[in-house]
Amino acid sequence: MNADASQLFWMTGIASFLLLTAGVYYLLVTFNLIRALIGVELMIKAVTLFIALAGRVTGREGLAQAIMITLIVIEVVIMVVAGGLVLGVFRTTRSISSREIRNLRD
Repeated sequence: MNADASQLFWMTGIASFLLLTAGVYYLLVTFNLIRALIGVELMIKAVTLFIALAGRVTGREGLAQAIMITLIVIEVVIMVVAGGLVLGVFRTTRSISSREIRNLRD
């Protein structure tokens, strides 16, 4: 591995780790359902970047691209369903705060 490839490896690894950390932080700290969806999105993007990095390091870019495309399709489905659930919750309760939704009983 030459110096440029090593630098690219470390920069990509650090960027994906920071994305993953930010996503986990967003998911754990916020009570807003939209921000929680953004946190999930950040974590999925970090995993996608990790897969690209792993494909580059192992020399199997084709397999990594196929897995990444599959992950992107699954991500879109998850985000559409989760967005629909948040919209349904908002229509019912007029709130997107998980604190207020948690206090609801029948």
